Amino acid sequence: MSEEFVVRAWREVLAKHATTTCVLERELSEKHQLGVSEFEVLERMVEGGQPKYRVQEVADAVHLSQSACSRLIARLEKAGLVHRGMCEADRRGVFVCITDEGRARHTAALPTHRAVLTRIFAPDQAELTSSK
Repeated sequence: MSEEFVVRAWREVLAKHATTTCVLERELSEKHQLGVSEFEVLERMVEGGQPKYRVQEVADAVHLSQSACSRLIARLEKAGLVHRGMCEADRRGVFVCITDEGRARHTAALPTHRAVLTRIFAPDQAELTSSK
């Protein structure tokens, strides 16, 4: 495998990521008042099926620093989509729980998210689906 091939592949990954992020950001924001990272936090919490998560668990799952994730969680909390609580065993620990409104917003935004991913990553499939 040549260096040129590897660099070209890397640049294609970056371009696909940038395109996907921009489209997701626009559509999730316009239709559901969510950013990409906000949706991703709700998604990971719903998929995980646990009643509560440590902030660091959420940060690791969505590839954010703990401080960036804390700010994002604060925005979600202000919107009523999650709530935070203290850990009884460790007073320094903070847990995050998704609210019913958070679950509802995720459920509403999920088809938009998946449609964007399908359009970008499986364009032939998206064309077949939209022509039916």
